[in-house]
Amino acid sequence: MNTQDHNIKAVFFDIDGTLLSFKTGKVPSSTQNAIQKLREKGIKVIIATGRSINSLHHIDHLKFDGFITFNGAYCITTSNKLISRYTIDPSDIKSLINYAKNIPLSYSLMYEDKVEINDATPEVVGMYSHINIPVPPIHDKENIDVENVLQANIFLRPEAEATFMKEVMPKSISTRWTPLFADVNPGNISRQTGIENFCRHFNIDVSETMSFGDGGNVISMLKFTKIGIAMGNANDSLKEVADYITEDVDNHGIEKALIHFGVLN
Repeated sequence: MNTQDHNIKAVFFDIDGTLLSFKTGKVPSSTQNAIQKLREKGIKVIIATGRSINSLHHIDHLKFDGFITFNGAYCITTSNKLISRYTIDPSDIKSLINYAKNIPLSYSLMYEDKVEINDATPEVVGMYSHINIPVPPIHDKENIDVENVLQANIFLRPEAEATFMKEVMPKSISTRWTPLFADVNPGNISRQTGIENFCRHFNIDVSETMSFGDGGNVISMLKFTKIGIAMGNANDSLKEVADYITEDVDNHGIEKALIHFGVLN
């Protein structure tokens, strides 16, 4: 049974495990068609990802209206109009670097134009392989730009995360979609922030929005948009807050949910 589309004017999509299949490394054709149909209807289609602005080549064959990257820290339209940019407090970055000098901890620092890591352990190499991105270069430990970090990844087990953030990076926030590592972003910044900024830019009310995701780092996004949809392959914490659980990415989940809510027919 179709449900009213609530006059949806913008749809926000996570990438990995939502648009992109982990099995094939590709966007299913049903999803590609759905995105095209949304844009033909005048509905804004916006990426919302933890990836950097320069790690979107897996989807660059598709047309979007904007990009929320680094979990909300850097938002830009397709026409390269910068909507918002937030950096991690430099004191937290210095603290992270100092911590890792004394206690083994892998991390990456993500900037507008580059990503750097402090070491290339098997788990770091494996993570980048999993999302099909080349392993970034190791940074020069004597020459680190601490002023312009938009996001960090810390390779830390979930049970150690809360204490680490409180003691080492207290001005930042962490989220995660894998037990391997957490995304760290400026305090009070999330994909919700990016959605708010894009809604202002496009003059869209949040009651006219919908979002899709599969990981723990999209909880704020799914809770904030009018309709939050968890993919069938989503983790349980996300399914608990979602308004609707669709099929997984490989089983036309996005297309089926858009039809279910009457956004597409």
